[in-house]
Amino acid sequence: MSARIEVVVDLDAVRHNVSLLAGLAGGSGASTMVVVKADGYGHGAVEVARAALDAGATWLGVCTLEEAAELRAAAITAPLLSWLHVPDEDMAGAVATGVDLGIASPRDLAAAAGAARSAGRPARVHLKIDTGLSRNGCPPEDWGALVDAVAGLADEGVVEPVAVWSHLAHADAPTHPTLDRQAARLDDAHRATTARLGRPLLTHLANSAATLTRPDLHRDLVRPGVAVYGLDPVDGGSGHDLRPAMTLRSRVALVKTVAAGEGVSYGHTWTTPGRRALALVPAGYADGVPRSLGATGRLAVAIGGIRRPVVGRVCMDQVVVDLGPADEPHGVAEGDEVVLFGPGDGRDAADGGLPTAAEWADLLGTIHYEIVTGVGGRPRLRRVTRGVPEGSRTQHSG
Repeated sequence: MSARIEVVVDLDAVRHNVSLLAGLAGGSGASTMVVVKADGYGHGAVEVARAALDAGATWLGVCTLEEAAELRAAAITAPLLSWLHVPDEDMAGAVATGVDLGIASPRDLAAAAGAARSAGRPARVHLKIDTGLSRNGCPPEDWGALVDAVAGLADEGVVEPVAVWSHLAHADAPTHPTLDRQAARLDDAHRATTARLGRPLLTHLANSAATLTRPDLHRDLVRPGVAVYGLDPVDGGSGHDLRPAMTLRSRVALVKTVAAGEGVSYGHTWTTPGRRALALVPAGYADGVPRSLGATGRLAVAIGGIRRPVVGRVCMDQVVVDLGPADEPHGVAEGDEVVLFGPGDGRDAADGGLPTAAEWADLLGTIHYEIVTGVGGRPRLRRVTRGVPEGSRTQHSG
């Protein structure tokens, strides 16, 4: 490792997770759409997409048309859905390259129709109904009018309806009553739409959590996201063998001895209880280490496979690690690798394993999605992708 800080992405872990998820979906007769939005949750959208397709996924999902264009530019031709659109967005390029479009409003539909006419081919559309998340999606009271408009455009050959779909609000709690209510609303909309359009349509609802725990909600297609990256979305855990794919690591920049009673880092929130050995690690909140983690008093990193506490505040570029009393051996040298978070394995089992993104999320009262997508921020942070076939290895900045 030569960089100050880098993200290591284990594509073999991604393949393992996708194989597990696709196996669960296949047991219900469903296909698998792997979600690679937000640059593959910070893991690299193109590399993850290829690994996912290798491992059994047959669809890909993204949020934006720009994300879809990146995949098509990388010669990824798998079925691909992009679902969140802004006013006046030009969809012609997406239609021309066979990107399916999520449609939640008359405005979305009009844009898709215009793009289809410009591209000279029908726009493939997935009609999204709001079943209870109250976010993106057509309100039920407007659904009939939207479907009528789709029917007219389908008769003209301007749009090709593909699916009716929705998104769950409480899938992380598999027994929450809203799951069944949302599923029933989706099924009602699907029946009415297929009847009105006179053609079969796919239906999809299940995210990561529902893919793992609710096979009855798999329908025709599941859409796992965070579980692809080895992060368990279920409250209390799903019980499945998901393997985290991201490691955030750095190196020890400096080892020094500090006298007893000295304050450490801004604000002197920690004071040396005796003469201490300290290590400086060049990773901070500009790199995705949340500043508020320092305030928990529980942030740790792994050096040499041993968990060691971070002391004082997290700074923009660096953190300080307590190596213990200065007169005791600590075995840490400048240049040693530092794991800020990773899969959680290692030899410090007495402390519950080595740091993970899920641990950071628990300390902050947030979700691990926010941790992995928040990594990066400046060009000095490299992402190194493992498990790429020789001849196609890439590196790119976070």
